[in-house]
Amino acid sequence: EGDIIRTIRTHAAHIGHFHTGGVPGRHELDDTQELDWRAIATAIADLGFPGFVAHEFVPTRDPLASLKQAVTACTV
Repeated sequence: EGDIIRTIRTHAAHIGHFHTGGVPGRHELDDTQELDWRAIATAIADLGFPGFVAHEFVPTRDPLASLKQAVTACTV
C-alpha cells in the first residue's frame, strides 16, 4: 500500500518475485488502473532485479491480447 516504488526500493533485498495485476479488480494492466506499471517496471529494472515478474490477472477481454498488453506495459 502507499508508495509502491519506494516500498520496492526499500525492500528489494527481500523480494524474490513480483506479480502484476490491475488495481482495482486484478484485471488488465491498462490506462484505467491506479498503478503506473511502466514506472513500477522501470524501478524494478533500475534495481537490477534478477528475478521474475509474473503477470497474474483475470482478463475481461481476449486473454492473449490482454497478456500482450501487460507484457508491453512492463517491458522497459
